[in-house]
This record gives sequence, C-alpha cells and structure tokens, in this order.
Amino acid sequence: MTADLPLPGLAETPTAPNQAKADHRGHRERLRTRFLEAPEALPDYELLELLLGAAIPQKDTKPLAKALIKRFGSFADVITADAEDLKTVDGVKDVAAATLKVVREAAIRLARAPVINTSVISSWDVLLDYCRTAMNTLPTEQFRLLFLDRKNTLIADEVQQTGTVDHTPLYPREVVKRALALHASAIIMVHNRTCRRPISHSIQ
Repeated sequence: MTADLPLPGLAETPTAPNQAKADHRGHRERLRTRFLEAPEALPDYELLELLLGAAIPQKDTKPLAKALIKRFGSFADVITADAEDLKTVDGVKDVAAATLKVVREAAIRLARAPVINTSVISSWDVLLDYCRTAMNTLPTEQFRLLFLDRKNTLIADEVQQTGTVDHTPLYPREVVKRALALHASAIIMVHNRTCRRPISHSIQ
C-alpha cells in the first residue's frame, strides 16, 4: 500500500518551528522599519528588543526585553546597570550585556565631544549635560576630576574614586599629584550626588 501523497498544486503546511522563525523575522523587520521611521515612538522595551536582536539574532528578544524593564525599571536603567547585574536576568549572556553597555558608553562619548578642545567655562551647560550623562544614573557614588589647561580647555577627564551607594573617599594628595603630572592649571571636581554644580579649583 502506497503512502498518501499531497494533492497536486498544494504545498505542504509549514512545520511549527519554521512558521515561528518566519513570524519572528517578519516581526523584527517591521520593528526595524518602525524605528527608522519614528525612533522616538518606540516604547522602552521595543528599543531594548532591537538592541538585543543584534546580540541574539536567532531568538525572539521581546520577552527578554520586557524582563529587563521589569527588573531594572526603564531603558536608561537597563543601559546603566552593571554588566554583572544584567547577567542575573535569565537569557542575558556576555554578548548581550556588552551590547547594552556599548550604548551607555556611546552616549557618554557623544555628550563629551562638545566639551573637548573648547573652554569648558564658556560651555558650562554643555559640561553639566555631560556630567549628568556620565554620572547621574550610576548605582554607586563616583568622584570625577576634569583637568584644565591655562585656557580652561579640558585636557583630561578621569574617575578619581568609585565608592559605595552612599560614600566616596577623596584623597587630596592623589588629586594634586595627578594634576601636577598633567600640568593642569585648574581642576573641576564632580560628584554624582552634587553634579548639578561642579566645584572648580585653580591650581596655584
């Protein structure tokens, strides 16, 4: 007895896995199109979904994106979370964590670009925006030093200390030592609990 054959002209019904893959690809393409047309219209979880899709191309990343939002609170909170904390969420491995952290570093560098090679005193609002971008959402306290030359141009931007959730040590001797090594004429000291008004000191 011969096996039944499909009727002529009718294709076989796709298997469930194949159909799922096709639906997944179609969804991601539609999401990408929506982003290119109106990026500001995407909710936080869909923006994360696109990012995670670059790191995990073979997987539907919507559930993972929603899990991250539920765990951390918002897109900004996810991006600024510590890499090890990100990996506590099931499905986030090294590649996904690194992809998310790249976005934060890109934001910091974009904010810093207008400050480089310009007088920071004459671009105070730009400097404040950069400090907020780099420090406001950090989970622990941080003390950052901005070293300036005689023209108040930024010559170095360094994290002097990273502390706990409510404490950051400051060692004046190390600050002065570093300033002398860089031949800095002034220092702007920024703490993320008070980054609305950075403290500026000239070196005599």
